[in-house]
Amino acid sequence: MATWCVVNDDSRENRRPGRYFRYSTLLFIAVLVVSLGVALIPREAPSPAVPPFSEQARAAAFTETMGLRVAGRQLMDSASGAERLHFARTVTLLTTQARALILPGETDTPRPDRVAASGAHASNETVPVPPSASGLVAALATSGGQRLADAETADGGMARLLAAIGAAQLVQAAALAAASGIPAPAAPVRDIPAVAGSCPAPAPAPAGASLEAALSVAVKTEVETVYGYQVALTRLDGAAAASASGLLARHENMVDEAEAQSRVHCVAIPPREPGYTLGDLFLAAPATGLGSLESGTLPVYGDLVALSEGSTRTWAISGLLNAAQRAVQWGADPGPVPGVVLDTAQLPPLPENNASATVNASNPPAP
Repeated sequence: MATWCVVNDDSRENRRPGRYFRYSTLLFIAVLVVSLGVALIPREAPSPAVPPFSEQARAAAFTETMGLRVAGRQLMDSASGAERLHFARTVTLLTTQARALILPGETDTPRPDRVAASGAHASNETVPVPPSASGLVAALATSGGQRLADAETADGGMARLLAAIGAAQLVQAAALAAASGIPAPAAPVRDIPAVAGSCPAPAPAPAGASLEAALSVAVKTEVETVYGYQVALTRLDGAAAASASGLLARHENMVDEAEAQSRVHCVAIPPREPGYTLGDLFLAAPATGLGSLESGTLPVYGDLVALSEGSTRTWAISGLLNAAQRAVQWGADPGPVPGVVLDTAQLPPLPENNASATVNASNPPAP
């Protein structure tokens, strides 16, 4: 009789727990290695945030102004007599503008023969400045035109500063061209859109100054300036009278334009006064008085630049530039930042390595 035996083959089941343990261990090690690798691999640095347009415009203006300043100093150092004085005045103007644009801790030492390329987005690019009066005049005009263009888009306060600097650089370019006997640079042409025929949707009024108040002041100022020209014409003759007559017509147009801008923004037109008081100094020296009147309109248009936008700001920028040019025409000095009330004593100093380029135009170095 055959003998039977039953063998329980459970070796496979006995091996399974050990196999599962090894699998788990290997999986844990793999996960650990991958996680350590991810932690040790340096992450790609995030791209720096793009600065706001106003900051780009400020930085571009500062770099270009510093480059123009250094180029002007080089020309001044190689000139003598009256020519040296004209370059010294240019350097002084650019020094004040650079101090108005600089940020605390900011440094810039551009090459003497180069300034930043025009445009708020190209502040790190440079273009050569020819070492001549004509080269400096052209560079001043280009920079001034770009500042006015950037002012159309920048935020309120920066727009006012850029417009002021642009206007002053264009005025100085024309003055330097006349003093050097070279053709004046072409004035930038700004297309001012026609004013709309209806009021826009009302916007929340900011605290303090408002566009409505600035427009009312602009209308009143232009009406008063028209009155001043009418009085001055009775005391001027010759070429001065001819100039005053033409500018009177321009200011009469400015009254109409200011009133049109007011209607666009639903601002009530202020009533006209029957007359204005003009001081004895104005009556004794009407040409000088007209220069003072024109200078007095600069802060008015500066406020409008800061408080407006769109076509109204474009109109205000044009008004600021034209007022600065008319002030110079009557012998007044609109200053380095026309339209901005500025205490130069409170401005930050320029970097020490640029301090040697500071010049006092009223007391320039001896020829």
